[in-house]
Amino acid sequence: MPLQIITIPCLSDNYAYLIRDETTGQVAVVDVPEAAPVLNVLKDMGWQLDQILITHHHYDHIDGLEEVRKATGAKVYGAKADKHRLPPLDVSLTEGNTFKLGRQVCDVLDVSGHTIGHIAFLFKGAAAVFSADSLMALGCGRVFEGDFAMMWGTMLKFKALPDDTLVYSGHEYTMSNAKFALTIEPDNADLKARIKDIEYKRANDIPTVPASIALEKATNPFLRADLAEVKALLGMETATDAKVFGEIRSRKDRF
Repeated sequence: MPLQIITIPCLSDNYAYLIRDETTGQVAVVDVPEAAPVLNVLKDMGWQLDQILITHHHYDHIDGLEEVRKATGAKVYGAKADKHRLPPLDVSLTEGNTFKLGRQVCDVLDVSGHTIGHIAFLFKGAAAVFSADSLMALGCGRVFEGDFAMMWGTMLKFKALPDDTLVYSGHEYTMSNAKFALTIEPDNADLKARIKDIEYKRANDIPTVPASIALEKATNPFLRADLAEVKALLGMETATDAKVFGEIRSRKDRF
């Protein structure tokens, strides 16, 4: 396995991710909601942190950053578009940029919508994308700063990824997202099967992330706004894909 990935629960329902290039031993963390859980795992594993990768500026993704930076000396990577409201960056990134963690190449995706300047980190060689609050397990982030058309464009970027790509998102919201998804597609057999798996995992305190792009495309209503059967269920057969996405997102906001 080219990347070793450790999921670290933080705060009440956040996730940070430690990722280690198995060839060189270089280590990065994706988002730092709080410092102690990240530092504790680094100590337990005997790892030295090299990179801190930040997806967006919300406090529950950066509050622990300065403490971790001070403790480890790791370099901070984040979006150039978000630079004015992120902790000081060592490396400013835009879509299309690439950088390396050891021998693993990371592609930077602009996944704006939840916030402007939200980025995701795609490691094609490891079939892993760290999406934070853009694409979530069975959901997507609220559209706080962008608009529905922008967020739908972000969803299309994720839909275009290979089916075996695993999505590492920023929160444990999957059960509530599943309940909402059933209101859109109550007869989706893949969704019903996924909910049984979610119920088992949460009953045993197992994270429901990551999930594959294939599974998200089969069950996540926010990735299915372009499908004729979903439009028919909403009575929006002639609406644009972006309008249907906006209707689904608006319903979730009120759910």
